[in-house]
Order: sequence, then structure tokens, then C-alpha cells
Amino acid sequence: MRFLKLISLGLIIATAGLVLAYNHSTASNQSQNAAGEFRVSKVLDGDTIEIIRFGKTEKVRLIGVDTPETVDPRKTVQCFGHEASDYTKRTLSDKTIKLEFDPIVGERDKYGRLLGYVWLNSDTLINNELVKQGYAHEYTYRSQAYKYQSLFRASEQEAKQAAAGFWSPQTCNGKTK
Repeated sequence: MRFLKLISLGLIIATAGLVLAYNHSTASNQSQNAAGEFRVSKVLDGDTIEIIRFGKTEKVRLIGVDTPETVDPRKTVQCFGHEASDYTKRTLSDKTIKLEFDPIVGERDKYGRLLGYVWLNSDTLINNELVKQGYAHEYTYRSQAYKYQSLFRASEQEAKQAAAGFWSPQTCNGKTK
């Protein structure tokens, strides 16, 4: 009888351990999948898009990049702003993207927008493409490091050297403000 009680207790403990492990794994997967794949419903400007996420429209600000302004009512349209916005529209409108969050930066900014890296496919990081092609500056918010910071900085140097996009003397010569 005592032997059966020990076996029962052992099974209860093992089951509890499995339940805890499953719940931890599920919570971890839900956190990772909170990013996931979403449809772009609208491109607001070069570095901000809207997606449909869990049945709700959400704004997404691309981490690590700053494109010239086109829609900020406090500012005039900046040099190469329309080109940057048009590039993002051509590239992302009505597309399915993969959204990646950065645990260092956090999921949202002070305006409630999602902060993310936008992948068009497994090897095209739009944030970096904007910088590499001269549509965006690398942007570090308040000296806060982020996952792809060194990549974006290297891409900006390459864009400058190649006089790509707004780095060209025929466009803005790097002066977008």
C-alpha cells in the first residue's frame, strides 16, 4: 500500500512538472509569436507602417532608421522624403511581412506604436534596405543600442560612399533636414 502511495505521489509530481514546463514553453512561444507574420494595411511614410495584428490596426515604427519626414504637421517635407515614402509603399503595400521585436528596445514607443524590424522575406530586412539604399539614416534613439545597430551603421557608410539615394550630390548630399 505504501509503495502505491509513493508511485501515485511520484506521478503527481511528474505530471505537475510537465504542466509547468508546458505552460512555460507556451508562454515563451506566445511571446515570440506576438511578433509573427502580418499583412501591411497602409504605409504612412518611409519608416512607419500599419499592420493588422490580432484583428486590430497597429502602427509600426521601424527600429534603427529615420527617413526624411513627409507627414509630420510640425515640419516641412524634407529632402528625399517623398522618395523614401514611395520606396516603402512600393516595397510593402499589401504585403505580408514578418515583424521582429527587439528585447533591448521594447515592444512599444512612447506614442504606443509597435517598434520592430520588418522582414519582407527570410533575407530582406526592410529597415536595413532603407539605410543601404540611401532612403534612411541609421537612427539610435537616446544612445540605446539595438540588435542590428552595427549592420545599419555599416550600411549607412556604404550608402554614403556609393552616394546612394539622398547621399548623392544630385539629391540632398546627405542633408535631409
